[in-house]
Amino acid sequence: MNILITGIHGFVGTNLVAALKTNHTIYGLDIVFPKVEGVVKTFSWDDLAGVSNLTNLAEVDVIIHLAGKAHDVKNKSLAQTYFDINVGLTQRIFEFFLNSSTARKFIFFSSVAAAATDLADGILTEDIIPLPFGPYGESKRLAEQYILKEMAGHAAILHSKQICNDKGVAQSVYILRPAMIHGPGNKGNFNLLYQVVKRGIPWPLGSFENRRSFTSIDNLVFIINGLLVQNIQSGIYHVADEESLSTNELIGLICTSLGRKPRIWRLNKSLMTRMAQIGGFLHLPLNSKRLRKLTENYVVSNEKIKRALGIEKLPLTAKEGFVRTLESF
Repeated sequence: MNILITGIHGFVGTNLVAALKTNHTIYGLDIVFPKVEGVVKTFSWDDLAGVSNLTNLAEVDVIIHLAGKAHDVKNKSLAQTYFDINVGLTQRIFEFFLNSSTARKFIFFSSVAAAATDLADGILTEDIIPLPFGPYGESKRLAEQYILKEMAGHAAILHSKQICNDKGVAQSVYILRPAMIHGPGNKGNFNLLYQVVKRGIPWPLGSFENRRSFTSIDNLVFIINGLLVQNIQSGIYHVADEESLSTNELIGLICTSLGRKPRIWRLNKSLMTRMAQIGGFLHLPLNSKRLRKLTENYVVSNEKIKRALGIEKLPLTAKEGFVRTLESF
């Protein structure tokens, strides 16, 4: 297939190119243009202003839309930036897809944050009424709504597995909501946790036994391959590894990779809660909001995507995926 990947030089894009370049022809769309093995050419977003400039993409079969403003763990980004990028770029590339005479599949990388920023003890499924909080999740949800509205404007055919664009081309659209993705080149929260443990800093929140879902890049690539070759029904799909893990388990895996014993302090929960309240008053690194984010449960169901692909389980367990990520570190 001829595949166009937006945001191709990012973490996920780099891993997708490595996995797909052997069997497919890869084009990129990005704000940077380094030459990469396996990528025929990387176009700029300005090229979309004139479709005639994209002569090499006349027969693109699939568009994978990765480009976007990632969640800023330091909270320094302006809120409007998320909407300008996450919604604006999605509108531009999806319009290009709908006007294509050859593109048959569109894969949009949203986020579980578009469905819910916080979970209590439940499991996040696609049936949830989305209630995102904050500019990242809200912008991703707004991008989803734009796609869904445009899809509704085209007649459904083939038992709702596809839509039909104005040129009569049958098209499938997949909105993926992955839990936190990790793998080679990862620069997110797991990388930050790794650096803390590597420095020998004790983890003081060991008494909080939370459960969280993650997504190994290897499992994600497996799912993308399935969407490429199978006739899967259009819709929203959550993506996550089979098992959820606690922060304590992650620290244990990191320490094993470093050849160390875990330094986990199981301090009293009430004491840590009071310290976080004081930290908020004194503007310290540990406050009530950060404590909640570090210790909350966030478990994501992957049952719908597995049913669609006709599989019982993904190739890697959650622990196997993290071992591979740690080996890359």
